[in-house]
Amino acid sequence: MARTMRGRRGLYRPGAEEPSDGAPESSDTSAKDRFEALVPWYHSRVLDALDSQTASNLDEDDLMNLVSSILHRLETSADAPPIVGAHDDLAARLVDEMRGLGPLGPLLRDPDVSDIMVNGLHSVYVEKGGRLRQVDVRFRDADHLTRIAQRIAQYAGRRIDELSPMCDARLDDGSRVNIIVPPLAIDGAAVSIRRFREGGFTIAELTRSGAMHPAMAAFLQVATKARMNVVVSGGTGSGKTTLLNALSGHIGYGERVVTLEDAAELSLLQPHVVRLETRPPSSEGTGEIAMRELLKNALRMRPDRIIVGEVRGAEALDALQAMNTGHPGSMFTIHANSPRDTLNRLEYLVTMESGEMPLSAVRNQVVSAIDLVVQTSRFRDGKRRVTTISDVVGLEGDVPVLEDLWHFDPATGRFECSGSRPSFTKRVEDEGLGSELNASLGRGA
Repeated sequence: MARTMRGRRGLYRPGAEEPSDGAPESSDTSAKDRFEALVPWYHSRVLDALDSQTASNLDEDDLMNLVSSILHRLETSADAPPIVGAHDDLAARLVDEMRGLGPLGPLLRDPDVSDIMVNGLHSVYVEKGGRLRQVDVRFRDADHLTRIAQRIAQYAGRRIDELSPMCDARLDDGSRVNIIVPPLAIDGAAVSIRRFREGGFTIAELTRSGAMHPAMAAFLQVATKARMNVVVSGGTGSGKTTLLNALSGHIGYGERVVTLEDAAELSLLQPHVVRLETRPPSSEGTGEIAMRELLKNALRMRPDRIIVGEVRGAEALDALQAMNTGHPGSMFTIHANSPRDTLNRLEYLVTMESGEMPLSAVRNQVVSAIDLVVQTSRFRDGKRRVTTISDVVGLEGDVPVLEDLWHFDPATGRFECSGSRPSFTKRVEDEGLGSELNASLGRGA
């Protein structure tokens, strides 16, 4: 599957135009209609001419060359429709059909496309540069769309049909895919693909993109090196996983790190990393391995740090206990709208799991485990920014105390530093990083 996402370019070239938001990309409709009409005719005949076993063992370039040579033979036959456009365009599309991508192939090869959203037969959107736009991608009929959805699920080792109409999986290139088909999807199969840059982003790259001030980046680097426990919070698509991956780049290379995710997205560069992934239930409802089970097992694997892709359920209590019992420098993400909301959500998740544990004990567990809450947000212009870095100071009575060290002011477009010294300053100094911490706490730009 991963091989189909690089290199070739089909008839539709997603990077060629920059239309206004919400408007379909411009195209020569009649030429595209003629091109689409060719695909099923040549597709069936190319499949007849191919040895399926041989084709399945070929890499992308060799398969492209083989399909191109078959096309040249086919178009000389008396009943062959004339090929509209370049042979390479049609060959690329036929290879996409054979690999199961169909008209989505060019979108998956466009490095600027970060999300692909198929909303049934007649509606396809992509995200480029943080903005959504509709694209002129077409499926022949509902069965064609369903077959592509099923093939994508098959490549990811999942099954999708009327008995199992939902699928959440990871493709070979690391992209995360969600598929839901009729009868649950009323307007036809819906496919959502979230793509991730190979190797992820570094802290320096996020700084250059305007996601944070350079001094904020320096502060987060110091906190990571000094083994502070960090929670990255934010809404959907706000860049939580991207930031978590960037922070992980400053974990010591001598540390053993265990990552736990529902769909593996993190790409750590350290040599001593164990990656674990949950498993959904089978179509019979058996075999599920939930995040909490993975986390309990990870604690027996002698990790120095544990990184959880996202905490959303009963595993919250185990994640906090891991931070409190010998795994400093652990990290996870959570869906929350503010640092205060992050602590409230963790309280709720722990209370739901622990049952009779008093609220004061829950709050003590939360504040003693977490050192920093880093809030991310996505703005109307499509940019993702670190909006707040908050120090979890402790409890005042039974109330958790947060102190903002950095925040972003949307009115001025500036990142501002409070100048306060973190509550964990002594621990950072004990790690020999006091001067680096001091350098990162200057006034904001």
